[in-house]
Amino acid sequence: MTVVGGLKKNIWNKNMFILLLVILSCGQKTKQISKAEMEQPNLLFIFADQYRQASLGFLKEDPVHTPNLDQLANEGVFFSEAVSNNPLCSPYRAMLMTGRYPISTGVVENCNSQRTALGNFLKKDEICFSDVLVENGYSAGYVGKWHLDGPEPTPPDVKRVWDTWCPPNRRHGFSFWYAYGTHNRHNAPYYWTTNAKEDEKTYIKKWSAEHEADVIIDYLKNNEKQRKSDEPFALFWSINPPHTPFKQVPERYRKRYEGMTHKDVLNRPNVQFNDNYDLKRGDHGVEKRLDQATDYFASVNGVDDQIGRVIAKLKEAGLYENTIIVFSADHGEMLGSQGLMHKNVWFKEAYKIPLIVHYPKKVKPKKDDILLSVPDYMPTILGLMGFEDKIPKEVEGKNYADLFFDKPVNRPEKQLYFGGKSFASKGDARGFRTKDYTYAVVKHENGSKFHYLYDDAKDPFQMKNIWGEDAVLDTKMETELAALLTSMNDSW
Repeated sequence: MTVVGGLKKNIWNKNMFILLLVILSCGQKTKQISKAEMEQPNLLFIFADQYRQASLGFLKEDPVHTPNLDQLANEGVFFSEAVSNNPLCSPYRAMLMTGRYPISTGVVENCNSQRTALGNFLKKDEICFSDVLVENGYSAGYVGKWHLDGPEPTPPDVKRVWDTWCPPNRRHGFSFWYAYGTHNRHNAPYYWTTNAKEDEKTYIKKWSAEHEADVIIDYLKNNEKQRKSDEPFALFWSINPPHTPFKQVPERYRKRYEGMTHKDVLNRPNVQFNDNYDLKRGDHGVEKRLDQATDYFASVNGVDDQIGRVIAKLKEAGLYENTIIVFSADHGEMLGSQGLMHKNVWFKEAYKIPLIVHYPKKVKPKKDDILLSVPDYMPTILGLMGFEDKIPKEVEGKNYADLFFDKPVNRPEKQLYFGGKSFASKGDARGFRTKDYTYAVVKHENGSKFHYLYDDAKDPFQMKNIWGEDAVLDTKMETELAALLTSMNDSW
């Protein structure tokens, strides 16, 4: 009897032990699920300099090969009507970082030593995208071209200085730094690392986009403690190519265009092979540089290749599903359209930019034609990351994160066009874009105004200026532009 009782007791103890294990394992499972549900996404924000929207391969406009970006767009949200409101390097970057327009940040032109005294640089007291993320538990890093600091001022008669070191107290929370101010040394770049002093540049003999991809892959590995392993990361990657000089591109990317000339690859009907001096704004140099069009497209292909390497590492490291990947650009490139080169004009080739947001863990693929502006990027991505209540009150852009989840948003009717030079005189310009029209006004120092109006719905390549054909429409455009600028405290 004693044996039987002991046996019953042992069985009871064993069952209780099993039951306790089940309860504990259930508790652990619940904890794991809760942790996964609460896990904050990483952010990889990539922007390539001078990369026009038409050079996304899946759009089948430019003759480019971009399988990695095509896949991101196919799996993510492609914003088909995104623009760079001030299509120039520094103004875009200031808008991206602050969520504010150029007239508010003071960054209305590219930063250099002749504009520093005029306040044309990112201010130390601005609350930036990175500041918000770091304040909310992120480890932030920056790789590539910065171009937001003002070099020491120089007089007008002294050659201007473009590049400058960014001291740690002006990096807006970025604890990992592998960057430079601005230079166009694609094949032999240099960088300042996180702890480097002003006179301690790191020189590299490799195509900048490829080397930066190496740096980012190492950052993801985190073998050298580039980031805090217990925090999500926010990494901004600014790729200089396909910015000029177009010729600085590896030969392996050129091979796709072997035997082809610029006339073979420039297929847009608005391309002119001579400089257009009738337009009162825009860069010339078509006749001297347009033969480099194949090199531009080769750079586009190379940029995609390097982004693909980083994506492969994200997948290998198990980070892909929970990393928001954004791809955008400072501005586009005219590349002979309208008889112009480069940027800083209202035409689509310079003004429209790529914008892809990829977050497969939570966001379903789609295309959206909302008229998104650069100051909207910061609040919208913060909203997507769950920080809608952390958006600084100074931000002028809007949070459109609800559209990722098919919720209604108040869609804007206009996108501002801001043509800098508000303190550098000639060619100051303002305008806006709607779903149907693009309107811009160029104002010279002598007070002369030149109006440009395009019916984008009927004339998608903007080949005919219809200003002066319909007085009612002209007045409507002028009135709406005045109201838009008044609402922004722009005294232009």
